[in-house]
Amino acid sequence: QVQLVESGGGLVQPGGSLRLSCSASGDSVNSYDMAWFRQAPGRQREFVGVILSRGYTHYAESVKGRFTLSRDNAKSTVYLQLNSLKSEDTAVYYCNRVPLRNDWWGRGTQVTVSS
Repeated sequence: QVQLVESGGGLVQPGGSLRLSCSASGDSVNSYDMAWFRQAPGRQREFVGVILSRGYTHYAESVKGRFTLSRDNAKSTVYLQLNSLKSEDTAVYYCNRVPLRNDWWGRGTQVTVSS
C-alpha cells in the first residue's frame, strides 16, 4: 500500500518561490506517471501538472512557464517547483498517480501566496 506525503508548502509573497515534495512510502512510484493537483477554498480540485515515468511533463495552462515538475527515482519522490507565485496559486497541493488512486490521496500541503 503506497502512502504519499506532500510537504514544502508555506506562506510566500507574490513573486516568490517554493519547492513541494511528494514522498512515497510502502512501495516505489518510479514506474508510475505522477501528477500534482490543487484545491483552493470553495473550488474543486484541479490538475496542475503530470510527470510521466520517463520524465515527460505536461502542465495546466495557468501554471505553464512558472511551475516545474521533476522526480528523483532513488528517493521515490516527485517535486514541484513553484516560481513567480501569484495570489491565485493559493491552495492545498496534492500528488497522486495517474490514473488516480483514491486510496493514495495524502493530506496535501498548504501554499499561501500573500503580501
